[in-house]
Amino acid sequence: MAFAYIVECADGTLYTGWTTDLQARLTAHNAGTGARYTRGRGPVRLVYCEEYADANEARRREWEIKRLDRRRKEELVAAGGRKEPAGKEPS
Repeated sequence: MAFAYIVECADGTLYTGWTTDLQARLTAHNAGTGARYTRGRGPVRLVYCEEYADANEARRREWEIKRLDRRRKEELVAAGGRKEPAGKEPS
């Protein structure tokens, strides 16, 4: 299982990434050990995620989302919110 996700940084910017462990990745972003972009922009808040069967699919979707402009990313977040696997709720 893998995830493509969007987090909102404390400065209001959006960061898109992918991971196989969503909770660990959010923890890393908030600890300042995640992506270079999110360091110093924390805390981050998960605003959108999609679950995929494998990492290649999640990476492909991450690339698609990263190519969207901010308005389209906001539309994606507003339309879908969080798409969580059943029984799992990241904080």
